[in-house]
Parts: sequence; C-alpha cells; structure tokens
Amino acid sequence: MNDSGLSSKDTSTDPASTVRDELAIIRTHLANERTFLAYIRTALMLAGTGGTLIKFFSDDAALKATGYVSIVGAIGVLTIGLIRFRRSALRAEGLIRDPAGQDV
Repeated sequence: MNDSGLSSKDTSTDPASTVRDELAIIRTHLANERTFLAYIRTALMLAGTGGTLIKFFSDDAALKATGYVSIVGAIGVLTIGLIRFRRSALRAEGLIRDPAGQDV
C-alpha cells in the first residue's frame, strides 16, 4: 500500500488490463464506425428524397425548392459526419486530447 491507501500494484504490465484496454479501444472504433454509417444512411435518405421531389414534382416550385434544400442538407450531414468520425478516430487513437469534457 502506498501513502494514499491504495494498492501500489502496477496495472500497466498486467496482461488482463492490457487486453481490457485493447478491447475497449476496438469497441470504441466499432461504435465510431456505426455512427458514421448512420450519418451516411441519413445523408443518402435526404439526397434520395430531394432527388425524388425534384424529379417527380418539378412543376411545383415549393416542392422543387424543398428537394434542393434536402440535397444541400444531405451534403451538410455527410460533411458533419465525416468530421466527427475523423475527430473521434483521432481521439480514440490518442492523437488529440479531449479537453475536460468538451467535444473536440
């Protein structure tokens, strides 16, 4: 026991701890990929809806404008998803630090 009353066992060389840490990193990467795929799915849905509105309702100006806005939204969602995916991947790899509970 050390001065703080905690065990002085070094967990950095503990094989079980190392395996747990590696598995946690793998789970984090898989969750990050699932989230990115959800962004892609949402962007494809928005783009498909926009394309449908433009193609089949081209005589109605309001629906045509909604279609264009939907496509622009799809590009925005995909861009945001890509940025968040990359930042989360870098954070999980330890290349950037997550400042005190704030989203990077």
